Amino acid sequence: MNPDLSRLQPYPFERLRALRADITPPAGGISLSIGEPKHAPPQFVLDGLCAAMDQIAVYPATKGSAPLREAIAAWLTRRFALPGVDAERQVLPVNGTREALFAIAQCLGDRSHSTKDLVLMPNPFYQIYEGATLLAGLTPYFMNTTAETGYLPDFDAIPDEIWARCQMIYICTPGNPSGATLDEATLQKLIARAEAFDFVICSDECYSEIYFDEAAPPAGLLQAAAAAGNTDFKRCLVFHSLSKRSNLPGLRSGFVAGDAALLEKFLLFRTYHGCSMSEPTQIASTLAWNDETHVRENRRLYSDKFNAVLEVLNPVLPLKRPDASFYLWPQLPLDDETFTREVYRRFGLNVLAGSYLSREAHGINPGAGHVRIALVAPYEDCLTGAQQIVETLQAL
Repeated sequence: MNPDLSRLQPYPFERLRALRADITPPAGGISLSIGEPKHAPPQFVLDGLCAAMDQIAVYPATKGSAPLREAIAAWLTRRFALPGVDAERQVLPVNGTREALFAIAQCLGDRSHSTKDLVLMPNPFYQIYEGATLLAGLTPYFMNTTAETGYLPDFDAIPDEIWARCQMIYICTPGNPSGATLDEATLQKLIARAEAFDFVICSDECYSEIYFDEAAPPAGLLQAAAAAGNTDFKRCLVFHSLSKRSNLPGLRSGFVAGDAALLEKFLLFRTYHGCSMSEPTQIASTLAWNDETHVRENRRLYSDKFNAVLEVLNPVLPLKRPDASFYLWPQLPLDDETFTREVYRRFGLNVLAGSYLSREAHGINPGAGHVRIALVAPYEDCLTGAQQIVETLQAL
């Protein structure tokens, strides 16, 4: 048995189930806890998937098809104003970002280092970062993100001795759960640190296409690298997905792009890992990456929900719309577990206690006293859920 399995923590939703196990909620409860998009998938992608079903008889290439890699490279170039992306060497399709974010640590992590043993990650965080680190035989180092830091990692506060021990860093921009985004200048400073201290940056950008100002999309790591002259994207890897962008979470389709030398090793790893993307999925994914109309409509739907929900919540829970993503991350006037239990007991409303998304680090649990609200349900359900949150806060 792999001894590192014993180091894994319970997943947040396991803890949520345990927290509410003794409660029988009212029927018809609304779920705002899981970040699973509920907007309709684009019909033309579903049609393309169905039309390609005869290709299920074909063994797919781990590297992915040339048309898919070319569509991804073209999308990256357009979206992030890049001078160009080599579809042959700098793009690798994967079965969703979760699979890739986990596997990259197994591929790049070197457990033989006694003095370079850390993987840095934001705190709160997507728990895959931690699990991937532990199963790679490395040690997580948590970067607390709080209201005081704008819910972003404070890279300047991390001492050089920690950077010297860093093999890899996970960043998430826009962030889960806060929706805060790292700007281009901050990303460029991080790239300079990666060069100085010899580590790899893995940027989880799966929420990058859910933003609210069409004239100001969030910056990306490759964009920052290219603007600084690092057009080879050395030490930089980005992870993107169709799950949130195109409402296709069940398609399990995404990609990793960036440093060609790192992707060459990752392709080797995945060839043995046996996780190539099916041909019908690749064909459908190519259609999705080539279209922006459905993505703009998706943003509009989220913007409408944020506007309505914030109007309901703000009188009792002052909030502003996040930079991006579909989450609200309010600080509560009471304990997050108490609130999560009570809103479920009263209404069957599912939200996620913030302390379940973070770890005690540097003297605090930065998720404590917060709750994550995912505005993924239909408009009317989000509005009803907001009203239930207000009633619960008023009662408590």
